[in-house]
Amino acid sequence: MLGLLLLASPVLADSTLPPAPLANVQLKDPAKEAQAQALMATLRCVVCQGQSIADSDAEMAGDMRSLVRTRIEGGQSPAQIRDWLIARYGDYISYDPPFSAVTAPLWITPLVLLALGAWLARASFKRRGAR
Repeated sequence: MLGLLLLASPVLADSTLPPAPLANVQLKDPAKEAQAQALMATLRCVVCQGQSIADSDAEMAGDMRSLVRTRIEGGQSPAQIRDWLIARYGDYISYDPPFSAVTAPLWITPLVLLALGAWLARASFKRRGAR
């Protein structure tokens, strides 16, 4: 019985509600749709986390696509929409988080690791040359 419940749980994850109005429908104005698509590609799905809202099939991603298109259709700029989403969900929603005290490790760690690797490689080459 427990096995059946575990197998059925993914089916119960999404609601039976219809998708949001503009989740899967492009805007009539090609320029506005291009703005929406560009913005949606830079926003992380809060459910999938590894996909943008443009690529995700999650219901929440559809709701967010609809929100982006609705706001662009209403005259808001992509920057205004991004700022609103960051204020609501935090920097994590963006694939390009701004530099701050919280995100500093994300930006600095790769540089530190590269410097450490270069230092170790240099030390290794010096030892081999001294033999």
